[in-house]
Amino acid sequence: MSIEKVARTAGVSTATVSRVLNGNPAVKPNTRDKVLAAIESCDYQPNLLARQLRTARSRMLLVLVSNITNPFCARVVRGIEEEAEKHGYHILLCNSESRLTRESAYLQLLSGKVVDGVITMDAISCLPGLTTLIGDSPWVQCGEGDPSYNASSVTIDNFKAAAAAVDHLTRAGYKRIALINGDLRYLYSQQREAGYRAATSGDWQAVVYADSLEYQAGVQAMAELFTMPEPPDAVFAISDALAGGALHYAHMNGLRVPQDVAIMGFDGVPFGSVTHPPLTTVEQPMHQLGVRSVQLLLERIDNPEVETVNEILDWKLVVRGSV
Repeated sequence: MSIEKVARTAGVSTATVSRVLNGNPAVKPNTRDKVLAAIESCDYQPNLLARQLRTARSRMLLVLVSNITNPFCARVVRGIEEEAEKHGYHILLCNSESRLTRESAYLQLLSGKVVDGVITMDAISCLPGLTTLIGDSPWVQCGEGDPSYNASSVTIDNFKAAAAAVDHLTRAGYKRIALINGDLRYLYSQQREAGYRAATSGDWQAVVYADSLEYQAGVQAMAELFTMPEPPDAVFAISDALAGGALHYAHMNGLRVPQDVAIMGFDGVPFGSVTHPPLTTVEQPMHQLGVRSVQLLLERIDNPEVETVNEILDWKLVVRGSV
């Protein structure tokens, strides 16, 4: 199928179709939508290799994700993919599990110009090795944000969000507030624990570390908390998946939520609204994290000298029945 057929179907010029395919920001949104719809209806497949030879760009972005089964990661990746497509880019997803050996194989694509830039959602502890492999190529940190690196980042203020979560539990009357944390290789885990400890300073504290962010790890962490001589009357988990596991443990052991124990999560993934009771949580702007990471990366691809920025997006407390 030719580009001319796409142009006729959309009612635009072939030059406009070309601008859409190349992600030209000057194209009006409604025109871009018409062209994209025509491309889909015509089943048009542009010759990506020819375009790469003309523009010296692959129009591919590498996304390094620690665990794609994490609902938070999946929602962010959706935002990345949608924004990339608006600018004529596609994504290559690496489910890295924060393993440098796996990431290094994908990052070789940078030197071969198979991808134009990288978005990393990996643990902050991986960054020294990653930056060596990335070199001078454009990259952006998403979800994790260390300003000491020469890369833009987009995240939330995890410390303040965690402290606000604990403060909400305190104001609701809970006295023994425990934390279910995850892997401390991640900066957000460190920051959320710091926020928890600051908000409970001088009060009762208990922290358990789950071996993953999986649902079952939340069950196991909750079981550990309830072997204590004086168990918590409220539990704050650093992810909704862990909080969901904590809820399951409560139900299976005859604990009423929130009367016997309150449970609070973090992220704001959709399943939290349909648990029993619905989960109180800190909601992150997951889609917008993905969108902004693409926008910041494309700015660096277009202008390698652009100044790096460390964006902090807003979060919100979503109060439901589990507290």
